Amino acid sequence: MHKKKIIFIIVLAIICIVSALYGWNSYRNNRDQTLSLYGNVDIRTVNLNFRVGGRLASLNVDEGDRVKPGQVLGRLDDAPYINALQQAKANVASLQARLSLVQEGYRAEEIAQVKAAVDQSQSAYNYAESFYQRQLGLWKTRSISANMLDDARSARNQAQATLQSAKDKLTQFKTGNRPQEITEAKANLSQAEAVLAQAELNLSDTTLLSPSEGTILTRAIEPGSMLSASNTVFSLSLTNPVWVRAYVNEVNLAKAIPGTKLEIYTDARPNKPYHGTIGFVSPNAEFTPKSVETPELRTDLVYRLRIIIADPDDNLRQGMPVTITFPAH
Repeated sequence: MHKKKIIFIIVLAIICIVSALYGWNSYRNNRDQTLSLYGNVDIRTVNLNFRVGGRLASLNVDEGDRVKPGQVLGRLDDAPYINALQQAKANVASLQARLSLVQEGYRAEEIAQVKAAVDQSQSAYNYAESFYQRQLGLWKTRSISANMLDDARSARNQAQATLQSAKDKLTQFKTGNRPQEITEAKANLSQAEAVLAQAELNLSDTTLLSPSEGTILTRAIEPGSMLSASNTVFSLSLTNPVWVRAYVNEVNLAKAIPGTKLEIYTDARPNKPYHGTIGFVSPNAEFTPKSVETPELRTDLVYRLRIIIADPDDNLRQGMPVTITFPAH
């Protein structure tokens, strides 16, 4: 009886050990199972156009050409913009001279001329006043008529007004221009300088430059055409960044942590993966798009991922299907 009890205990222990090992192996297998998702390459494109309108003079690249940042892609006929720039420069020079004159005031020669006019007006007034006084004395003795006295008075008053006008002008020349006139001249110059800056910018905008590295997808127009600022000339596929758009269900959402390193496989390179990093996880759930293929039910709610590829090349094309594998834990 004692022997049977020992055998029973040994068998029970073996069963417990085997169960524990099986459970541990099942846990390890489930834990180490890698997560695979399916997505599509998402390459950003840019529509390029001139910021000003005009006649298209030349295009330097064609569809399929690789371009670098700052590379000249095309030019407009810049003759109208050169003329506008020259006119703006001349206007600025004119207003600069005007401001200089207003600030410096009148020259000594001009002041001397006005002072001489004052002296001349003073002499004329002195004579008119003296003549009026003589006529006034004759009028008291009734040696002249009333009309002759009135004429003398009018001549005196006119000479006095001319003298006062000359004195006011001399005061103006000595004190210079009013502050309001100087402020107005400065404002006019600032406005002309703004027009000049815009003319320079418009002239530079007659040259179309590549904003970044990429490949020309579409050449939408040809030289000789008249363009407005809204006309697209080229469509540019950007070399960087290259993203992958994928979707993960709620069950595996905890594995999709921003910054997680992933491997991306294409059908053309099944054994040579690209490397990427999760850059964005959408906070909003949505229904699985039709373009996404997953082993799970397509009606599940999923969350969109943006995976940034660290080593893109020319083999990655817009919309290309890829397989994304998460690292085993």
